[in-house]
Amino acid sequence: MARGIVVVGGGVMGLATGWALARAGARPIVLERFARGHHHGASHGRTRNFNDAYSRDEYLDLLVRARELWALLSAGLDQPLIRAHGLVNHGPLDRLLPVQRAHAGRGIRSRLLDPAEAGARFTGMRFAEPVLLSESSGAIRAAMALRRFEAAIRDAGGDVRWSTPVRAVSPSGRVTLPDGSEIHADRVMITAGAWTRALVPATIPLPGLRVTEEHPAHFRPRREAVWPSFNHLLGRPWPADVYGMPTPGEGIKVGFHLVGEEVDPDQRPHRSHSLTQLRDYVREWFPGLDADTAAPVSCTYTSTADEDFHLDRSGRIVVGAGFSGHGFKFAPAIGEVLARLALEDDYRAAELFRRIERPARSH
Repeated sequence: MARGIVVVGGGVMGLATGWALARAGARPIVLERFARGHHHGASHGRTRNFNDAYSRDEYLDLLVRARELWALLSAGLDQPLIRAHGLVNHGPLDRLLPVQRAHAGRGIRSRLLDPAEAGARFTGMRFAEPVLLSESSGAIRAAMALRRFEAAIRDAGGDVRWSTPVRAVSPSGRVTLPDGSEIHADRVMITAGAWTRALVPATIPLPGLRVTEEHPAHFRPRREAVWPSFNHLLGRPWPADVYGMPTPGEGIKVGFHLVGEEVDPDQRPHRSHSLTQLRDYVREWFPGLDADTAAPVSCTYTSTADEDFHLDRSGRIVVGAGFSGHGFKFAPAIGEVLARLALEDDYRAAELFRRIERPARSH
C-alpha cells in the first residue's frame, strides 16, 4: 500500500491529530479498533471541562492555541464547541494565586471571589475557601467535537476507519492488521490511550503509563441554579481533588481525579470503589444536588507518574500518550504538535513533553 501517515487510535487525540495533518495538506488514515461512538476508552461522553487553571508556560501555550483551534473547528455550528458558562477553582490561596498571576501574564481574565460572593452567585454549591473564577472558560461539547474532527478529516481527503484494530506496529512504519494485511507508512502516529503500551514497538523506551478505571457520576439538581464548571482542591478526608461540570440532559458531572484501580483495558470490571465517598462529598458540598441520584460513568485514564503528557518521536514513530485525565481540552493543540513531529524533521515538542529516553552519546 502507498506510503503516507497512519494514526493508530481514533479517540479525541487521534482525530485531532488527523485534523491537524489534514490542515497541513496530508491525507492521513486514522485506524480505530472500536466502532464510532464506543464507550471503551477515555473520549466518550457529552462534556469535558475547559479548565484553564494552569500556571506552567508549557500548558498555557497549549491552552491558548487550543482555544483558537476549538473556535476554528466550531465554524458553521449553531453553538461553539466551548460553552463559556464559567469555571471556578475552589481551594487554598497558595494553589490559586500562581494560576491567577499566570493568567494575568497571558491576558486570561480571572478574578478571586470570597466564599460568600461565590455562594451567592453559584447557589447549588457550598464554598469555604477563596474561589478563582474564569468567566470565559466552561465545558467542551465533547461528543460533537469528535464528529467535527472526523468530518474535517474526511472533507480534506483523509480517512477514518472504525472497527479496524491494529495487531502490531514496527519501527520501520509497518502497521499490521489482524487479517495479516499491512500498511507501510512514512510515519505512524500512536494515540491509542490505554492500549498505547501494547502498540509502541518494544525498541522505543517509553516512561511508565498506568491505566486506571475512573468513575465520575452525574447527579440530578434539586432546584434551579447557575452551574459553572469546577475544580475543588481538597485535602483530607477526601481521596483527591474533585472536578465537574453541567452536562445538559444528564445532570451535573462530579468526579474525584485519578483515584481508580489499575486495570487491563480489555477486561475492565466496571466497578466503582469510590462511589460512596463521592455521594458523601456531594452531600457536604453541593446542596443543590441530590446525592442519591448518582449515575456512574466508566472511563479510563492513562497516566504518567507526574501527570505530564508524552509528545515525542522516535524514528518513524510519533507517540501521544499519558494525558492523565486532563488532556481533552488541549486536544486540537496537541494534535498540531503531533502533526508537526510527523511532518517536520527538526521540530520538537516542549522539553516537558519529551519522554522517550535517548541513548547516551559516546565520546
